[in-house]
Amino acid sequence: MIPFRPGARVWISTGHTDMRKGMNGLALQVQEALKRDPHAGDLYVFRGRRGDLVKIIWHDGLGASLYAKRLDRGRFIWPTAAGGAIALTGAQLGYLLEGIDWRNPQHTWRPKAAG
Repeated sequence: MIPFRPGARVWISTGHTDMRKGMNGLALQVQEALKRDPHAGDLYVFRGRRGDLVKIIWHDGLGASLYAKRLDRGRFIWPTAAGGAIALTGAQLGYLLEGIDWRNPQHTWRPKAAG
C-alpha cells in the first residue's frame, strides 16, 4: 500500500494522460492543468489512453514518489467527466488499484450461519 499521511486527499485526473510522462511531467500537469500544489502531500492519479495503466504521484514532505500499476487483464474504472479532478477516499483508491469499480463496490457473499 502507498504510505500516505492521514488526511491526505486523493485526486483522479479525469480524461487520459500521456503515460510517457515521468515524475516531473506529471507534477507540472498537476500544477498547470489541475491548478493544485503537487508538493502539498496529496496523491494524484493518472490513467493512460488504453486504461490498463495508472500512475500516482505524491510528495511526502521529503521528496516526490511515483507509483505505477498495469493490469494484466481489464481496465481501470475511470470517471467520464472531461477536465479537472475528482476526489476519492483512501478506500476508493484501494478499490481502484485492485481493478474494482470504486464507485459502487460489490461485497462478496458471506454465509449467514456456520453450519
